Amino acid sequence: MIAAGHQPNFLPWLGFFDKMQKADVFVIEDIVQFERSEFQNRNRIKTQTGPIWLTVPVEHQGKRQRIDNVKIAERNRCYLLKELWETLKANYANAPFWRNYSGFFEQAFQQHWTSLSDLNLHLIEGLRTFLGVYTPLVKASKLGAFGKSSEMIIAQCKELGADVYLSGVGAKNYLNVTRFRQEGLEVRFQDFQHPIYPQLYGEFIPNLSAVDYLFCVGEKLSSSCASRNAAEQLRCVQ
Repeated sequence: MIAAGHQPNFLPWLGFFDKMQKADVFVIEDIVQFERSEFQNRNRIKTQTGPIWLTVPVEHQGKRQRIDNVKIAERNRCYLLKELWETLKANYANAPFWRNYSGFFEQAFQQHWTSLSDLNLHLIEGLRTFLGVYTPLVKASKLGAFGKSSEMIIAQCKELGADVYLSGVGAKNYLNVTRFRQEGLEVRFQDFQHPIYPQLYGEFIPNLSAVDYLFCVGEKLSSSCASRNAAEQLRCVQ
């Protein structure tokens, strides 16, 4: 059984959903620390002048916070979320599949949200459904697993009954693979090949929010990403 996980990022990129798709269970890591200037409250879309950031303003408490405790900025909250919708509309209204999916995003950004993680998870649920990714999701806050970094992930895998942990390549620098082995867990690293697809506004730009792919391509993730057999998709740490 393969487990994977990630923080509940805002409008994640395709690699987020690729990892989800390759797992048997996916943990929404909503109890880790909120990181400013990362992807937890912002992501990039493409415009006529190049990529720009869509950012959800959050309340700054001046202290470390778990992601599930982060609140969207109260001042002009509804107006600011509506502005995000208007920015999406201004830049993708002419995309081939805009009408297929835009209603979900319009409704999402017009709701009254206070929790950043609740907004993000709602958007993740919509995106993964459109992309055809149906892996069961589990919130870390609903598990009894504790610890930091590798120890927390190991505890989560054990609670879920997983014997393989699928990690993003960015975790190679801090994941304690030896500890996983000691606990009888296999570690594999995601090998995601970003698809090149027709985009608006000229030259292709990779690693944008998955909304760019959705509005421009309108296909399930599995039918358009580079296909490989399981041995090629996952590289086991030896």
